[in-house]
Amino acid sequence: MEETAKTTETTDIFLWANQTDAVKNDLTLELFLFSKNYTPYEVSLSKTLESQAKAMFIYDLVNTVNFGAGTGMSVRDFELSEAEENVLLRTDLEKVGRAETLIHLIEKERNDIVHFSETEHEFKRIKGILLKATRPDGKYFYVAKSVQQSNVLPGAVSWQLSGGTFAPFEPEVGVKFPTDNQVLIVDGNIFVFNQPKFEKLFQYEYKKQLLAEKKIEEILSTYKLSLPEGMDLQALVRDKPGVVSKLQKLEVGGITQDQAIDHADTMQLDLMTDDNQAIIIMDGRDLDMFVNLINEDYITSELTGRRYVIKSKKLLDEPEGEPPRG
Repeated sequence: MEETAKTTETTDIFLWANQTDAVKNDLTLELFLFSKNYTPYEVSLSKTLESQAKAMFIYDLVNTVNFGAGTGMSVRDFELSEAEENVLLRTDLEKVGRAETLIHLIEKERNDIVHFSETEHEFKRIKGILLKATRPDGKYFYVAKSVQQSNVLPGAVSWQLSGGTFAPFEPEVGVKFPTDNQVLIVDGNIFVFNQPKFEKLFQYEYKKQLLAEKKIEEILSTYKLSLPEGMDLQALVRDKPGVVSKLQKLEVGGITQDQAIDHADTMQLDLMTDDNQAIIIMDGRDLDMFVNLINEDYITSELTGRRYVIKSKKLLDEPEGEPPRG
């Protein structure tokens, strides 16, 4: 893979925190929710909540960086480092596709973003929240946090206790947002304060993805595959978290091309091949099937004859007194 020239200038996070702290009372706030499909929605923020929102999203984050400036906090590349105490991880926004898409939609296609409505969009589908803060000089930044559905109270099934009396919960939804620092996005940089939550929020598991890409290279050199013109297998895998996870332990070549095709026929699967016996991958469904085949995930029960796809498996030891197979 050819390395491309670095285009993003690394933000001086300590200078940023110092400047932001100086104007923290003058920040203009905008709030967005985004779904599990990374569709953004506008939401209004009442004036009475602005101070609380600044404290919850911004003040502690800025204070953490300012405190780190005095204790020797270092900033390291996310892709080359692990989370450590007094280390802030950073990566380029352009590397994190889902985060980049969200910011692009908000900045470039704002008119197409609709206002969130519980009756139309359902809060249970919401994955995260983005707070956009704009300074008096026009510079802005985003703070992202995950939304835990366990902290969501649907109004229809919730009660509120007031003055010792239970009454119907009046709002459509009640939400308790996390108070911990998670993700800051500023000037094309992403600063990661909580690595697991960042990875889950934007499905960015770099090291896991890197191993998956190496396995795909092995697969392409081991098996004959046929893909539609313009389709990239690496790109297809990136959009399939389950396949990425499965590739971590896959033994490439353990099942041959012919064995995979024969087993698909035995299991009556819709695996397609072309005239050269290359396995056709048209979409994510075909990719799932192919990876399941070469990972030996399809079995037929000897008791019932039913077909199964195995989600996880553990290899048993050979029975005592029998020679190892294979």
